[in-house]
Amino acid sequence: MRALIVTAVAAEADSVAAGLTPHPDPVTPEPRTLPGGYLITRRDLPGLAADVLVGGVGPAAAAAATATALALADYSLVISAGIGGGFAPAAPLGSLVVADALVAADLGAETPEGFLPVQELGFGRSVHLPPAELAARAAEATGALLAPVLTVSTVTGSASRAAELAARHPLAGAEAMEGFGVAEAAAAHELPVLEVRAVSNAVGPRDRAAWRIGDALAALTAGFRALGPVLVNWGERHERHEHDKHHEHG
Repeated sequence: MRALIVTAVAAEADSVAAGLTPHPDPVTPEPRTLPGGYLITRRDLPGLAADVLVGGVGPAAAAAATATALALADYSLVISAGIGGGFAPAAPLGSLVVADALVAADLGAETPEGFLPVQELGFGRSVHLPPAELAARAAEATGALLAPVLTVSTVTGSASRAAELAARHPLAGAEAMEGFGVAEAAAAHELPVLEVRAVSNAVGPRDRAAWRIGDALAALTAGFRALGPVLVNWGERHERHEHDKHHEHG
């Protein structure tokens, strides 16, 4: 199977690639540059070829980078990966969250009655769903919380904003800035999507001193080390299903 894994920044891409690195790794390939200046690194494991893309911060940048990469190669799965904020107490610092829904949490309109998501306005969708079995197996293998991950364009930095999001999305496990954008690009190519987040900070009042970015990046590496076999197994089953479906209609 060939998977495209989209991160926002180089540190996240390095952490993901480290988790997908055979031990010992004889060669560390240099990233190559795609049109638009996006950096992409290839990792090859038995049964899994993974391209790790540095796509930029925010849903628009992530969508553009993902769409560019998907136009240049064939993939079976797209994964949005990186660090993010966790909703306490369900997602503590250093833990992992695998999305069972990728939600555009601030795409919509403010009204006197409250926030209306873009889907309720009749202008597209607000949620993408990953393959349920894949998300569940990924969460089990990595020890992650299986919960919605919110995509926001502005990171939460106050208690009132955190409370507002938690009230609208009571099951949310994490917030980040790219997942929904990655999912939009994947959907345009009719590809399944997954999101994996390592928690570096709590969703709430902004306190940089309390962030644990190093711990989150280490958790991301460990998570992708555990995730590799799950992706290989899912890819093999997916390919068999597609092969059988093709022969049924042949």
